Amino acid sequence: MFTGYDDDYLQVNQNRYTSGISIHQGVISDGWGPERLRDLSIKHLSALTEPAPEVLILGTGRLTTFPDSEILDYMAEHHIGLECMDSRSAARTYNILVGEGRTVSAAILLPGARK
Repeated sequence: MFTGYDDDYLQVNQNRYTSGISIHQGVISDGWGPERLRDLSIKHLSALTEPAPEVLILGTGRLTTFPDSEILDYMAEHHIGLECMDSRSAARTYNILVGEGRTVSAAILLPGARK
């Protein structure tokens, strides 16, 4: 569960991360992904598709933005719901969905990341 965040860190279970992270099947990968959404590629998300979660929460940094259509198509082909939102909202939404017992993964850029 996310327990804190600010522009330059994400905190999960009291562990602080100073780069983007992914969480898949309860495993946290720090140093995940690009620093900015515009550099996001399928390669960054492919490890989060097996086994496929019900939903992948994509935290896009400071603002809610959407990845390229290639990534949207890739997620649709794998029958994974993709929810894009700013990173602070992504952390809160992840906690809610986990609390509901949903199968959810997250890929979250630092909250201060810009496009």
